[in-house]
Amino acid sequence: MKKSFLFTYGILLLSTLMIACHEKRNELVDSWKITNVEAKKTISDSVKNEILTKGTLTFTKDGHVDGFLEGDITNGSYALTKKGKNLVIKDETGTPYPYDCMITDDQVVLENEDMKITLVKK
Repeated sequence: MKKSFLFTYGILLLSTLMIACHEKRNELVDSWKITNVEAKKTISDSVKNEILTKGTLTFTKDGHVDGFLEGDITNGSYALTKKGKNLVIKDETGTPYPYDCMITDDQVVLENEDMKITLVKK
């Protein structure tokens, strides 16, 4: 009896977590343009300007991402964790780029130890 209760509770908890993360993923699915870069460490003006000029990300429902962030991302993937407060983008080679993330209806803010990037819907 106790094992069946724990099993049922575990399934319910897992379902709740999956739904919560899925809802944030739906908010992220779209095309975004980088509008602001705040450097936390020294980066050259040319790198900052390249990010602002080329910076776009397109997220799909099936977990793929394409665009330009700190470099080209072609056929990359992404995962949201911590109820949408953590985003990990992996490029086509599988290199992970983790960010603290804040998603609103029309804006995404990504932050890591190097910079804070603001994106708006295209």
